Amino acid sequence: MALSPKGRRGYAVGALALTAALALSACGSESGGSSSGTTGASASAAGGVKLVQPGKLTVCTNIPYEPFQFKDDSGKIVGFDVDIVDLAAKKLGVTQNIVDIDFAVIKSGAAMAAGKCDVAAAGMTITDERKQNIDFSEPYFDATQALLAKKGTGAKSLEDIKAKNLKLGAQASTTGLDYVKKQGFNPTEYADSAKELLALQAGQADAIVQDLPVVLTWLKKPEIAEKFELIASLDTGEQYGIGLKKGADPTLLKTINEEITKAKQDGNYEKIYVKWFGKKPGELG
Repeated sequence: MALSPKGRRGYAVGALALTAALALSACGSESGGSSSGTTGASASAAGGVKLVQPGKLTVCTNIPYEPFQFKDDSGKIVGFDVDIVDLAAKKLGVTQNIVDIDFAVIKSGAAMAAGKCDVAAAGMTITDERKQNIDFSEPYFDATQALLAKKGTGAKSLEDIKAKNLKLGAQASTTGLDYVKKQGFNPTEYADSAKELLALQAGQADAIVQDLPVVLTWLKKPEIAEKFELIASLDTGEQYGIGLKKGADPTLLKTINEEITKAKQDGNYEKIYVKWFGKKPGELG
């Protein structure tokens, strides 16, 4: 979920993050653990890591964003990101507690700054702009954007969409949105991926830009594949990272990085990857 704010620096960045942070008590819902009265609190986990809730690694995300994080039929939040974060949680000897919150609050760093969560795992692309407000883990996923369109448009590229004057949609605050804007488009913006897909289905958009794994997951559903098609992949060279509070606990960051590296070396990363994408790393798309 590739989000990237336009250049905010100095006191403007701080003021924006603070304003968003003060509003967090009214934002988001939690799954997998209690949430009352914990914002701003801290407790130690294994290795002396400070956590906002005792015995829990609290993770901010934005759902649905299948297959990275979404609710299964039982209502439990699952996905690729969930399994990746679980590696660090298990190493720390704690359980993962997931907070569903607006993505803009995540990418601004306000969620972590306010103590709403310890980390953010939301299919979030590492960008220089986000690094101003967030510390990132080492990359854990190579991402690519894609165009999904209703069948019969005849479009095979962004250039075709422009030439045919087709209506383009994008998820707000994402790098996919930024990318098409740089190509001269002014797409309709939707708050999350679910609303974006609904707009396509309702004919409010002729095509949408979204992360490739999300598009491929949608196309596994017969009702989507029957009417819509992947018309192009956009190799934007993006990589996802786990977000942490600026100036984060170095032990927490080190633990996350070590567990990602270990999983890639011992085959566990490939196992998780195949579980959610049906292909090995490097084969997707």
